[in-house]
Amino acid sequence: MGNNDFYVRRLHSLLGVVPVGVFLLEHLITVSTVMGGAKSFDDAVAKLAAIPHELLIFMEVCFIAIPLLFHGLYGAYIALQARNNAIGGYGYTRNWQFYLQRLTAWYTLLFLIGHVGYLRFAMKGSGVPIDFALVSAHLSNPIIFVLYAIGVVAAVFHFTNGLFTFTITWGIAKGPRIQSVVNKCAWALCVILSVLGVVSLTRFIA
Repeated sequence: MGNNDFYVRRLHSLLGVVPVGVFLLEHLITVSTVMGGAKSFDDAVAKLAAIPHELLIFMEVCFIAIPLLFHGLYGAYIALQARNNAIGGYGYTRNWQFYLQRLTAWYTLLFLIGHVGYLRFAMKGSGVPIDFALVSAHLSNPIIFVLYAIGVVAAVFHFTNGLFTFTITWGIAKGPRIQSVVNKCAWALCVILSVLGVVSLTRFIA
């Protein structure tokens, strides 16, 4: 496999940031419009729905579905092949981050299957519009709400920690000092986006 494996891993790393990471940020921003009220959220969703159908399908398939499937499936392959360090034995922060990166990958994958399956295919696919009322009713189930809150935090951690490892993999952050700074920035971004996402979810059931 050799060089092929090297380039495939690079592609996996790149797709995790662009376009998958960009899509996550866009999704969080759109959902956060609920803080302005139900109408604000519905208006934001309506703007996305106003994109011509053919163009929207092309974008969803080429820039979201295919990159996400590749990143998810190859990521699962990497996780199954990886030899995890003994977390309890070493206790280093990066060992925990390595472990959590794998754990959040599995949870995020399952969460996305449920989330996309319900809203994109079961609801929107059958002609039910995605709006505040639908999401509010969906999240009013306490179990669903908790699963979504965990899903948001897991996806955000996986993305922000992935940004940190991306800078190392691509030779952007060289040396322990700069890597430490980048890691702290990634943690700060993780906290900010996680709070934004979870608080946004609470607005649907407030």
